[in-house]
Amino acid sequence: MTILMLQDRAVLRMQGADTMAFLQGLLSNDVALLAASTPLYAGLLSPQGKLLFAVLLFAGDDGAVLIDVAADEAEGLLKRLSMYKLRKAVDIAPAPELAVFASIGTMVPGHTADPRTPALGGRWIAATDTIDTAADSADSQAAWHSHRLQLGIAEAAELGSDELLWLETGADLLNGVSFTKGCYVGQENTARMHHRDKVRRRIVPVQLAGTVDDTTLRDDAGRVVGSLRGTAAGNLALAHLRIEAVDAPILLGPTPVTVLRPDWLQPAFAGAA
Repeated sequence: MTILMLQDRAVLRMQGADTMAFLQGLLSNDVALLAASTPLYAGLLSPQGKLLFAVLLFAGDDGAVLIDVAADEAEGLLKRLSMYKLRKAVDIAPAPELAVFASIGTMVPGHTADPRTPALGGRWIAATDTIDTAADSADSQAAWHSHRLQLGIAEAAELGSDELLWLETGADLLNGVSFTKGCYVGQENTARMHHRDKVRRRIVPVQLAGTVDDTTLRDDAGRVVGSLRGTAAGNLALAHLRIEAVDAPILLGPTPVTVLRPDWLQPAFAGAA
């Protein structure tokens, strides 16, 4: 088992009488389900249903909600949430004394599985001094990113902001959206795509056969079918790809690309041919 402190993540703390109702009206998931044993994955979307911030929510011991967010997006998320807060009884602040931890392999007793898919391993928030600093090494960070890319799990580097529709990121297959809760920002387009089966592009993991200075993916007829997102880890990368193209030969320049098919993503490939 490998335990990692994820230095590229940060924690925001939210508390106050209106916290749950406030988040319920903003985020894509059903915040009423949040509990100590049930962390949540959710998105804060634009009115058009594009992802602005992807977050994981954890229930704090003191009734607070702890938000696990990309470190370089934490300030922007804090400003966005503060903009929506108005007169609500909600306090939002950075929590630098806390860090995000993950485990690869055997689950750590007393900690929860990553809410996106148990295949990722454990995910939790704790004080920064609760783990050996060896878990914070550059090699450990590289191991985490290779692990998640193999499973096709996108984070900030691949997701961007206001670029991809929430369902294109796999949120519907990664427990990141509720189709039964009340209204939230971006719900209308998200629900329409889901109910009309209009998710034509997805973030998918790919294996590269070599290094090519290009990001555009084409089929063997030269038609553009997608593009790489973020940075590769070895020969692993993520691509924003037309689902209808997953069974066709795909090229990055002259180099073949293989689409990987993790278990959680299999429903997206049904009927792709």
